[in-house]
Amino acid sequence: MVAVHTSSHSSESAEWIICLDKRPAERTGEDVDIILARLKNVKAFERFHHRLLQQICLCGFYECLEKGITLYRQGDIGTNWYAVLSGSLDVKVSETSSHQDAVTICTLGTGTAFGESILDNTPRHATIVTRESSELLRIGQREFRSLWERYHQCMAGLLAPPYGVMDSDCSAGKMPDKKNMSNNSFASISKHQNKVPSEKILRAGKILRTAILCKAPHMIRDRKYHLKTFRQCCVGTELVEWLMQQSSCVLSRAQAVGMWQVLLEEGVLNHVDQELSYQDKYLFYRFLDDEQEDAPLPSEEEKQESQEELQDTLLLLSQIGPDAHMRMILRKHPSERTADDLEIIYEELLHIKALSHLSTTVKRELAGVLVFESHAKTGTLLFSQGEEGTSWYIIVRGSVNVVIYGKGVVCTLHEGDDFGKLALVNDAPRAASIVLREDNCHFLRVDKEDFNRILRDVEANTVRLKEHGQDVLVLEKSLCSSRTSVHGASSSHYKYKVMSGTPEKILEHLLEMMRLDSQFTESDSALDDFVLTHCVFMPNNQLCPVLMAHYHAQAVQGSEQEKLDYTLNNKRRVIRLVMQWADVHRDHLQEEDVSVAFLREFFMAVSDDAKTTPSLSDQLTELGRIVKHNTEDSRVAQKKHKVILRQFGMGNEKLQKRQPIKSNDEILFKVYCCDHTYTTIRVPVATSVREVIGAVADKLGSAEDLLLVSLSSAGEKVIFKSNDVSVFSTLSTNGRLFACQRDQLDSLTPLPEQEGPSIGSLATFELMSSKDVAYHMTSYDWELFHCVHELELIYHTFGRQNVKKTTVNLDLFLRRFNEIQFWVITEVCLCSQLSKRVQLLKKFIKIAAHCKEYKNLNSFFAVIMGLSNPAVSRLTQTWEKLPSKFKKFYSEFENLMDPSRNHRAYRLTVAKLEPPIIPFMPLLIKDTTFTHEGNRTFIDTLVNFEKMRMIANTVKIMRHCRSQPFSPDSPLASKTHPEVQTYVRQLSVIDNQRTLTQLSHGLEPPRS
Repeated sequence: MVAVHTSSHSSESAEWIICLDKRPAERTGEDVDIILARLKNVKAFERFHHRLLQQICLCGFYECLEKGITLYRQGDIGTNWYAVLSGSLDVKVSETSSHQDAVTICTLGTGTAFGESILDNTPRHATIVTRESSELLRIGQREFRSLWERYHQCMAGLLAPPYGVMDSDCSAGKMPDKKNMSNNSFASISKHQNKVPSEKILRAGKILRTAILCKAPHMIRDRKYHLKTFRQCCVGTELVEWLMQQSSCVLSRAQAVGMWQVLLEEGVLNHVDQELSYQDKYLFYRFLDDEQEDAPLPSEEEKQESQEELQDTLLLLSQIGPDAHMRMILRKHPSERTADDLEIIYEELLHIKALSHLSTTVKRELAGVLVFESHAKTGTLLFSQGEEGTSWYIIVRGSVNVVIYGKGVVCTLHEGDDFGKLALVNDAPRAASIVLREDNCHFLRVDKEDFNRILRDVEANTVRLKEHGQDVLVLEKSLCSSRTSVHGASSSHYKYKVMSGTPEKILEHLLEMMRLDSQFTESDSALDDFVLTHCVFMPNNQLCPVLMAHYHAQAVQGSEQEKLDYTLNNKRRVIRLVMQWADVHRDHLQEEDVSVAFLREFFMAVSDDAKTTPSLSDQLTELGRIVKHNTEDSRVAQKKHKVILRQFGMGNEKLQKRQPIKSNDEILFKVYCCDHTYTTIRVPVATSVREVIGAVADKLGSAEDLLLVSLSSAGEKVIFKSNDVSVFSTLSTNGRLFACQRDQLDSLTPLPEQEGPSIGSLATFELMSSKDVAYHMTSYDWELFHCVHELELIYHTFGRQNVKKTTVNLDLFLRRFNEIQFWVITEVCLCSQLSKRVQLLKKFIKIAAHCKEYKNLNSFFAVIMGLSNPAVSRLTQTWEKLPSKFKKFYSEFENLMDPSRNHRAYRLTVAKLEPPIIPFMPLLIKDTTFTHEGNRTFIDTLVNFEKMRMIANTVKIMRHCRSQPFSPDSPLASKTHPEVQTYVRQLSVIDNQRTLTQLSHGLEPPRS
């Protein structure tokens, strides 16, 4: 099941844990299906046979370990095998078997597996310690041996033998020395002429050749160049142009180049001079079928097949083309890479886990020196323990085993991991050997000379400002493009980018660098980043006094005129920053007394100065409007119209337009007791759990040992911490709040109303137009999305309890995603008639298509993920009867959702869209979380401003999506459709995966 987590305690994702906690003998077929739905997404199991996975579901156990827990020690005799479901663990090895001198040699991340020494009872080769809170799947020794005996071939790739592969005479599998490899790294890649093309790509080549011969036969013909005739060739530029005309999925010439590169790599298309890189130029290429004399023309049957399969072929090539294009660029010598090439590599590096902590400058430097390297065979030795370190590697595809002499395989590294850097940094021998764990592994390689040069360049271009012997500001110097001086000569100049610093020094530097001769645009983007993220390191109660101090600052040196100019420009800069700060924060400022008081004081100071310095009065009117909005007017309006909200999303949505929910808005909320009685409390939205318990205790008469608990429809419980805030919006779709004493926890049971509907809404739903439904879904989603303040994404990333802010609007928007998913699953699983279910699938696919048309990618993804849920996807009889046209649409939509290469397919599509857009919000959350977890917030007590810049760039995507209002050019816009409006705002769903699985089995019983 796929679900968005609106908090770290989301309950939908935990039902499989309950199933794993049962004794194996007590697990039912439904339990196995629920566990299976989760394990299918684990990288360690992605190549396992379905039956093997089912067996793992029957014998595995769930473990959740806190940070710092030692799972086992080096030298122990093992009793269990483990797979990492989430989190990470350090692998520590000691030369003396003493735990005190153990060093961390690598980290095991999500999707890795370890502990196979239990197969032969050898001692553990390393100590394993949790690096963070981690979830593991554990299988006992007896069960694991049984699985190994039955499924040895299937599991062999996961459990590389720790014996024999590292013998010193194992030269057959060892890679060539770097000095014997050509500069362009082709030595590691066999010429495609000696390679047998895959069946899939061979078929794609035949389809495209036939289509060209049918639609544009003149493109394949004999061509003369420099008195030489080239038989039956196409021109590179013509092939690119033809491809772009055939499908909307081909969005650019660069994408088309990548698609042809796929065929070139496999030898299905060949350059006449055997060049290995496809170029969008007047160069000649020949299809494999045309290599032979008098190649036959396609038959009528082949023409028909080509017409039917062309779009599917183009879709396939569009998905794998970007990777081929990337490989093509990386195979070029660094000196031959164009600016566009470097930008494409840089974009790829942004999403590689191993590089997430590096600065933008270092990533751009790496783009210029990275070399592509691939190896074909499992067991190939990349380098040996004790060798000199010559390169740093990043895994792009595949996995490798880390092997230490005498200890065997100590861990496995996967896509996104890196290795070999330590030997370069310390100029030390390799600490371990690296062996390919599977066929066809791809790497990015940085050689030692380039690695050291980048480190030297970074340090040489780093400017450190010190006070009292301590760094207070770290800047990165880079050369700007030449600028023409007043005398007409061209001169170089430098720009300085803030990397880290104390909050005060960062602000001081950004104010000094502000250009007063321009609008607040790109030149001041760093200030915009500061305004967006300062709540993390400099909250308003610290920022406001510093801003006021800057405003009143006086020059201490220079002539009287110079002092006057400095003072005036300084005041203008601070005024401009305050206006930008107020524009970004908007109504959030009204929630803090310190901000409102500052605005009043600041306005009075500027007003007084404007009397003697008229040039300051230019912005006084706008500043006055901001102050008035955030002080008197808003306070009066708040007293008159105190918002009273009821249970969020509990089926009582009104048709009026949604307004943003503020922290001090009040909510009427039911809190239930063990016996299902409830008390209704009225508290501000941002209330802490401690205050909620106090409000409940006032009504119940006792607060002794009282807990606040979230209870899902599946019976999963989450106990809230006393400092958690705004918990009302974090409940699951059908979740409820309970208050009970600790000894009553086990007696809590879900309310009957939490079970959801027992009858589907098909009778009403089937009468509605798919386009009407998609339009009103988009209209409502746009209201919810528009209510989300961009700062809520910052609060969510860093933890709202840490910044003492609420994310209620973001929570509700994310919950809407889950609600739509469950709505799709619920309707299908409650439809007992096969023909009606087929109609439902068609309708949901059409709704998804219209949502995509309206650029509502959030609901588009939710609908498609609902259809891909195991409870729906397992209904084979239903899917078999779906018309082929709809199957093609669904396949295309699933491919757009493909998460590989960090959702590349989705990102390419969105890059071509113009606002307004409702983005796939969980991916924005993932991006900010990726940046947050991969980079420290503070570096030696200094704020890591590079991290703030990266997070701000993701937040600005949300800003871009909303830069235009939602007003589709559609006749639907003038229609109200109140029955459809009401329906899409009040979806009734089942959010219990077990119940949905049971209903699914009732519709189509599992086949024996």
